[in-house]
Amino acid sequence: MASAAEQLASNMSLGAFSKATELKQRLWFTLGALIVYRIGTYIPVPGVDAAVMSEWMRSQAGGILGMANMFSGGALQRMTVFALNIMPYISASIIIQLMSSAVPQLEALKKEGEQGRKRLNQFTRYLTVIIALFQSYGIAVGLESMRGAFGPAVIDPGLFFRFSCVITLVGGTMFLMWLGEQITARGIGNGTSLIIMSGIVANLPVAAANLLELGRVGTVSAFFILFFMVLAVATIAAIVFIERAQRRINVQYPKRQVGNRMFGGDSTHMPLKVNTSGVIPPIFASSILLIPATLAGFVAGGPGWLQWIALQFSHGQPLYLAFYAFMIIFFSYFYTAVVFNPEETADNLKKYGGFVPGIRPGSATAAYFDRVLTRLTTVGGLYLVVICLLPEVLISNYNLPFYFGGTSILIVVSVTMDTVTQVQSHLLAHQYEGLIRKSRPKGRR
Repeated sequence: MASAAEQLASNMSLGAFSKATELKQRLWFTLGALIVYRIGTYIPVPGVDAAVMSEWMRSQAGGILGMANMFSGGALQRMTVFALNIMPYISASIIIQLMSSAVPQLEALKKEGEQGRKRLNQFTRYLTVIIALFQSYGIAVGLESMRGAFGPAVIDPGLFFRFSCVITLVGGTMFLMWLGEQITARGIGNGTSLIIMSGIVANLPVAAANLLELGRVGTVSAFFILFFMVLAVATIAAIVFIERAQRRINVQYPKRQVGNRMFGGDSTHMPLKVNTSGVIPPIFASSILLIPATLAGFVAGGPGWLQWIALQFSHGQPLYLAFYAFMIIFFSYFYTAVVFNPEETADNLKKYGGFVPGIRPGSATAAYFDRVLTRLTTVGGLYLVVICLLPEVLISNYNLPFYFGGTSILIVVSVTMDTVTQVQSHLLAHQYEGLIRKSRPKGRR
């Protein structure tokens, strides 16, 4: 006999979706919010010549600014109000998360429940404003010194331009932060992740057209384009498989008697993902490794040693690939250690009477968790290395667009999987409520 969950899943259809009014409202809200975001990526910052900015950004396509432009959906290249995108908020969230594991006061807030999370979110917002202020001021100063074939990038440089540019860019970032929170609360999926994904996806058609243009002019062969398409499908399938893979650790709770009733005796499992760190390691690693190339672009004709370093750390070079792989694995271990504390997890299990069969509660359980997590992180880190390095080789050897990189594919696939899972959860809840209403006797509410 099939379980209730299996019956609900099998009953999911277009008819069930059409009856899920709340889900449709959430989907329409999410779509409308993303449309607002895309419109904002075309509203220019006052006083900036977009043609000069676009010309200069094309020369920096392989640096850290190229990656920032990819995450912003081209807003940085067009120098619009969303040029900073939501990246200052992402940076602030990661910093607060790291500090909450190192600073005792923040760690205590994390354990306070809902009230503590609200205060941490407030600290994240304050830090977002500070980071956005520094970044926007740096952009304003850089724009004033920028010149291209069409003339200077800033029409009327000065204190007023810097002030207006900072206010515009910081305001755009704070609006996106608010918009992401609204999507999370009233829409479907994680709002921040969806904003980043929509920026990447918006440029994929242009990247695909550029790839076909390379085939038309004979830069790459038709066989290579076909091979690349098969490789892309295989990569997406591998990402889906690994991101869903998990090690389930069996956890049991002993029976206990309260009065005349017996409680407990349940058996459950603790899921540990193979890739616990998610997409954070590739983002950290690529951001750090793109700094030399970016500095070399800023100081063209600078010292020879800087140009040599920039050349060695350019896309596809052996030194770049080696450091990229090392840093991905390093950040995989580092971030996993931050988000999962074996000692705390073992103490919580012991507090509620849970235990892993065959493992003594307490320090022995913590050591077991640490050993299992280390092996999983090794597999997850190697998986990230393969996913990220293979596109790097193709980008450097065949001049493929930057949007086909491993980091962008990971973000798009992971966010899509998370969104689909939430849609299925809403459908499941809707059908469950429908079955409950049908099972009630007539005349009763």
